[in-house]
Amino acid sequence: PRSTLFPYTTLFRSLAELRNRIIKSLIAFLIAMMLCFTVWNPIFNFLTDPLCAALNERGQPCNLVLIQLQEGFFVAVNIAMLGGLMLAFPVIAFQMWRFVAPGLYRSEKNAFLPFLIASPGMFFLGAAFAFYIVTPMAYTFFLDFQQFTPVEAVTATAPDADPANAIDALQRAGIAFQGSVNEYLKLTTKFIIAFGLCFQLPVLLTLMGKAGIVTARGLGGMRKYAIVAIMLVAALVTPPDILSQLILFFAVYPLYEISIFLIRRIEKTREATLKAEGLWDEETDGEQG
Repeated sequence: PRSTLFPYTTLFRSLAELRNRIIKSLIAFLIAMMLCFTVWNPIFNFLTDPLCAALNERGQPCNLVLIQLQEGFFVAVNIAMLGGLMLAFPVIAFQMWRFVAPGLYRSEKNAFLPFLIASPGMFFLGAAFAFYIVTPMAYTFFLDFQQFTPVEAVTATAPDADPANAIDALQRAGIAFQGSVNEYLKLTTKFIIAFGLCFQLPVLLTLMGKAGIVTARGLGGMRKYAIVAIMLVAALVTPPDILSQLILFFAVYPLYEISIFLIRRIEKTREATLKAEGLWDEETDGEQG
């Protein structure tokens, strides 16, 4: 019967619509990726600015090496993919919105749209925080573990120098940074993506608060567990050094408190609306808030 086939027809239409949205998103990504591939050198030079600044402060040349013959090509591809994804993200987000929007009421659209706009904004804020603040500090910290001996050896072998100092300098092993292009790109990308995703915390929690899944009181009571969870995430998504982990923790935990503040404001607005409509129950709704 026609009534029996109607749900399947709706399902097939939804799947076809989803396929079209995915195809359009992939086309936008491929076009953006090809554009970024043509300018991968300037993008890479931009990404190496924190490292070059730290090396220049030490009087060292900013040189990275290719460990494998094909490494340079794959570095260019990885840069093109990362840049293509960021460049095509507005189109991808728009296609997602066009797929979800027909199934939402007007009030739901008005509630969901600000979060859709805030999400990429918070990601770019986290990425900028990682690139301009975290990576310079981290690379300076890592480069401090170098040990130079050639200059010391020349100074020690001067005519008026103590021969014992020259022997001591020559016997010490030098530790100098000779970074792989691919490994540096992985480390920098890891910083950018990790901080960008962690800065999504207030967007996610506020959206859950808007939907009534979490409450400000509940999040406030979970602070000690949130601290442990943020520390664990910081240990997993950052390099294994305490400096990067502490920076991520002290950057993300205030966002947790901001989320509680935003959810509390949403709850107060909802309470005022329900009271104005005579639908507020002090016993039931008051305990939930």
